[in-house]
Amino acid sequence: MGLCKCPKRKVTNLFCFEHRVNVCEHCLVANHAKCIVQSYLQWLQDSDYSSNCRLCNTPLAARETTRLVCYDLFHWACLNERAAQLPRNTAPAGYQCPSCNGPIFPPSNLVGPVASVLREKLTTVNWARAGLGLPLIDEVVSLESEPLNNSDFSDWSSFNASAPRKVYDTRDDDRAPGLHGDYDDDKYRRRPALGWLAQLLRSRDGSRKRPLTLLQRAGLLLLLGLLGFLALLALMSRLGRAAADNDPNLDPLMNPHIRVGPS
Repeated sequence: MGLCKCPKRKVTNLFCFEHRVNVCEHCLVANHAKCIVQSYLQWLQDSDYSSNCRLCNTPLAARETTRLVCYDLFHWACLNERAAQLPRNTAPAGYQCPSCNGPIFPPSNLVGPVASVLREKLTTVNWARAGLGLPLIDEVVSLESEPLNNSDFSDWSSFNASAPRKVYDTRDDDRAPGLHGDYDDDKYRRRPALGWLAQLLRSRDGSRKRPLTLLQRAGLLLLLGLLGFLALLALMSRLGRAAADNDPNLDPLMNPHIRVGPS
């Protein structure tokens, strides 16, 4: 732990290997953007460092750099090219630091100058915007549209607005099936009352019939049997009523034990 010498005077454990001073994240972003910065304990364990990019092995000061939240530093072009080579369906956790395998995307709850600068840089490329949950940037392609030739529309005399339109006629009439002219005086013509039924039957005939399942067949047989039983009951009731009306034994005038008349 040490005290940063910037005006903020914050206690920090970060140490600049090149300038050999304690730095906080604020002065790290402002004054040590291309310096190798790690913890002070790592400096005590191994003070050796390389000022080259680990992806292209060229000096970091020669090109634009990007620092991850693990404080590893790379050329932005090298890191962008490496990440863009991964498949598009790679999960955000699959984008890792080439040096320590830490996450490239800063956690959503991480607040600090390094994380803010990194998020701002990642929002400029589509592979990173997908990992951050942001909409992709549309690639603008400039296409030169061909100018319209006014001569194609110069002759309007051949255009007839009242020409009949070809439509499919589904009405149930005596005209030939197929294409008919759709005229203005034909729009409000009275349709037949059973036209919808004829159209439904035609559509059912043209459709492919599906075989009935076993349960449907059993239900159909049960329904037919119930209808047949009810019809048989109605027939037997009607025949019984007719036989009762014609039976002489039920006529009181024909019964010898019944006297009809004055006593």
